[in-house]
Amino acid sequence: MEERLQKWIARCGISSRRAAEELLRQGRVTLNGRVAGLGESGDPERDTLLVDGRPVAAAPEPVYLMLNKPRGYVTTLSDERGRKTAAELVADCGRRVFPVGRLDKDSEGLLLFTNDGTLTQQLLHPRHQVDKVYQVTVSGALEGAEERLSRMRMLEGEPIQPAQVRRLSQKGETAVLEVIIHPAQVHVLDQQPGRVVLQMTITEGKNRQIRRMCRQAGLSVLRLRRVQEHTLHLGNLPSGKWRYLTDEELQDLKGSDGG
Repeated sequence: MEERLQKWIARCGISSRRAAEELLRQGRVTLNGRVAGLGESGDPERDTLLVDGRPVAAAPEPVYLMLNKPRGYVTTLSDERGRKTAAELVADCGRRVFPVGRLDKDSEGLLLFTNDGTLTQQLLHPRHQVDKVYQVTVSGALEGAEERLSRMRMLEGEPIQPAQVRRLSQKGETAVLEVIIHPAQVHVLDQQPGRVVLQMTITEGKNRQIRRMCRQAGLSVLRLRRVQEHTLHLGNLPSGKWRYLTDEELQDLKGSDGG
């Protein structure tokens, strides 16, 4: 049965589907001895597919794991500048796995790795509105910070959906607020003199969106930590450590259809 070459490559764990498309554009993929183009299909049962001259082997046994990425690691498999990579932290799993999405170097928290290219494509596809929950520690103009975030309609010239805010509780100098921005949500988890911890949920992945929102609201981000993605929760996984997904987590993740 024929399938698109980029899907075939991704399914076999060579790269993500998007990266496979780039391999095809660069002429690094051959099908039955000739350079293949983007949009072509092939039959894994009868055709020979090579990437950079190496056969695309049968799909390996799928592996699914989560990492609690520490600050200071880049979300790449290798780095030409010699920076520490998140891939180094999961190398002892014994399989070649790829990050699903990314966390920037100064951010930390939950990062999913897998060699299942089909699932990766499903989870990253723009049509899937996937919740990602972050806890953000900020300083700066704290007075009315949650109001400014909730009233934000434009983010550096880009329209964003308005927020809804309600106060959940208040005790002394600690206030707990719920702020819902469609498609993001913000909760004030804790407040101390000079700093406040926010929890934010987003489904659309504008580049460095949370940092940009906070900067526009007059806040400096001291710590940005992802605690939930898709149906997965970071829980008490130590920083720098990884674990395999449980059967239940994997079932929920696939059953969520990415959203």
